[in-house]
This record gives sequence, structure tokens and C-alpha cells, in this order.
Amino acid sequence: MESKFWLMKSEPTAYSFDDLKSETDSTAEWDGVRNYQARNLLRDNIKSGDRVIFYHSNSKPPGAVGTAVVVRDGYPDFTAWDLDSDHPDPRSTEKKPIWYMVDIKADQTFDRVVSLKEIKATVALSDMVLVKNSRLSVQPVTKDEFQLIVSMGLS
Repeated sequence: MESKFWLMKSEPTAYSFDDLKSETDSTAEWDGVRNYQARNLLRDNIKSGDRVIFYHSNSKPPGAVGTAVVVRDGYPDFTAWDLDSDHPDPRSTEKKPIWYMVDIKADQTFDRVVSLKEIKATVALSDMVLVKNSRLSVQPVTKDEFQLIVSMGLS
């Protein structure tokens, strides 16, 4: 099956691309997503081998900073039933999980940030979910959009 492409957002003050790169094997759980639309993507659609644009939101400037690879399919986000975690949800239990996560591994660090302003100004990227529904933390990206953003980040 051919890989799919995604954009995942994180506030760099909470978890940055450098944080991901500093993890053992540059791999981490993509946990804490508490939006049903994004949860459904993590649970049902995102698969091992898929490619990810890592995007820093709420930064100056917000933008794409690198790529990652999904290394584990969706599984229950156990941080939801850990009341000491940063994002607990007492409605979610081990027997009836509500939230899901995947594992990702850092791949490429961009030479420069591809800013949201630049993405919005690029005609070939005007149909991106990021441009039309910028609040979603996990979103699909087409292969062409992925390749264009990577080429912009590495130039």
C-alpha cells in the first residue's frame, strides 16, 4: 500500500521538532490529541510508513520545520487515563479508550522554516487543509503538497 501524507502540529514550547530528535531513536508517541476529527485520523487512517510534515504552531513564525515517518499504527492513548499526565480524560479507560496516538520518528530537519504566510501565498498549496481549516492538529496532505513543502524547506 502506498504511503499517505500528513501534517502534525505542535507548539514548540510544549514539544518541538528538536525534542523529537532528542528522543531515543528520534522516536516518540504522538499523544495528547483531544479532537475527535484528528483522533479518527490517528485511529483509522494514519499507518506505519506514512510521511509527516512536522509543523510548529503558535510560534513566530508558525510553520513547517521538518519531516517524520510514522513507525507505529494508531493505538489507545494511555495518557488519557493517567490522571497525572498533561492531558487526562477520565471518560477514557483502558477497556473503553476514547483517544488514540501513533509513534513517529524524526526524518529530515528543514534548512529553514516554511512559514504559514509563505504556504498561504503559494498557489499550489491554496487547497491545503492547513489553509482552509488551520485549527486541526492532525490533517491530511497530498503527495504534491508534501513534496513542495519539503523542497521549500530544503532550499
